[in-house]
Amino acid sequence: MNARDRTVLINICDEAKIMAELTAGFGLDSFLRDERTKRAVAMSLINIGELIKLLSFELRSEHKHIPWKAIAGLRDVTAHGYKTLRMDDIWLTANDEIPRLKKAIEGILSANT
Repeated sequence: MNARDRTVLINICDEAKIMAELTAGFGLDSFLRDERTKRAVAMSLINIGELIKLLSFELRSEHKHIPWKAIAGLRDVTAHGYKTLRMDDIWLTANDEIPRLKKAIEGILSANT
């Protein structure tokens, strides 16, 4: 793994941690009522998608079990269609998919130390 990929993966994990902190103490209903938190979580999803686009083709190819393209695509949908997003889907992504992504990336990082 090259140094840039390592830095990008660490930054993705940092964004995932921020997202977990943003949603701590929230349930779906309270999340849906909190515009500030919804927007902050959406911004973290955008950041993660942007970071994924910086990863080398080689790294993404080595770890095809991670849906890199889908995550980067979610960035585009979130950035360009915020008002049409289903916030319950954003909640599920933030609380189910992103923690799994973080765990997978942590595995990649620890295997390459």
